[in-house]
Order: sequence, then structure tokens, then C-alpha cells
Amino acid sequence: MKHFVSHLECSATGKEYPANVSHNLSEAGKPLLVRYDLPAIGAALTKQQLAARSGGFWRYTEFLPLQTEPPALGEETTPLIMLPSQSPGLWVKDE
Repeated sequence: MKHFVSHLECSATGKEYPANVSHNLSEAGKPLLVRYDLPAIGAALTKQQLAARSGGFWRYTEFLPLQTEPPALGEETTPLIMLPSQSPGLWVKDE
């Protein structure tokens, strides 16, 4: 499966870092943002194809900054659950 990460970018300075190398923080000590080749994703994957995939975290693998294919360990997406009526409109993420 092809991945579409173009590079990583310092959230403070904008300095670019290669996506195929493991990083922690930028040289400025700030988080790195993942940047994508969005036209290439749009040409390779439709919303319908994505929606047809089985649930779980790895359905979005093209959007993850991975260097290798991930192992499948049965991960699933975690649901949002609305709390009972005494707390109307309050949702929790069931981890």
C-alpha cells in the first residue's frame, strides 16, 4: 500500500524534515507536523473506497507517517457514547 506523506514540518519554524527518517521533536524542540501529497491521495483513493474498508485505525494507513507496513493487531476505532439523559449532549470516548 502506498503512503502519501511528503515530509514533516516543524510546527514553529516551518523547517522541513524527511518523512522516511524517525524523528522526535524538531531542532527547535517543537512537534513535527505531517504534510501530505494531497493531489496524489485524491487521485489514488476515493471517499467510497475508504468508506468500504473495514473499521479500525489502519483503514487510514495512507494518511499515517509510516516507514513500513503496520502489523495488524486487531485494533478497532473506539466509539463515542452519549451519556444518559441526566447529562444531555455529553459524549465520552470509550477507550
